[in-house]
Amino acid sequence: MAYVPLEKLVKGDNASIFKVVLTAAARANELSQGAQPLAKSATDKVSGVALEEMAQGKVRYEENKAKGKKSQG
Repeated sequence: MAYVPLEKLVKGDNASIFKVVLTAAARANELSQGAQPLAKSATDKVSGVALEEMAQGKVRYEENKAKGKKSQG
């Protein structure tokens, strides 16, 4: 797998390693199911391609704000 420095992946005010892992795993899953890569990579492995896309800023983490009330059950 191509080396992607952690400093390139964890940046900004709302960044964490947990979010990097979630984002990379979700994107790697999309790639394994046939999605087209957004960046050229030296590797054919979906995990490496996902990390390259994140390092180039083509894939990023976004929080979904839940609408409505929280359940109290």
